[in-house]
Amino acid sequence: MTQQLLPNGSIVILKQGEKKLVIYGRKQILALEQPQMFDYLACPYPEGYVSPEFAYVFNHEDIQDIIFTGYQDEEEEQFQTVLAETKAT
Repeated sequence: MTQQLLPNGSIVILKQGEKKLVIYGRKQILALEQPQMFDYLACPYPEGYVSPEFAYVFNHEDIQDIIFTGYQDEEEEQFQTVLAETKAT
């Protein structure tokens, strides 16, 4: 990975998207026939999590605009190291 992932709480708009999404998970595995790892798990902003049908997984390169970057502290910086070591499947 060449860049750090955005922290939880970040708000983004995806390419070809109009609705803001708030990130609440990172390095998520979607359990399909062939499990696939995604950089982010998000839900609509400002509504928040409503149901699984309104939870979205996507990768960093799918982001068009970063509206807000979530809270970052020492603990987040340490967790970025863990995220960087997590390999995509």
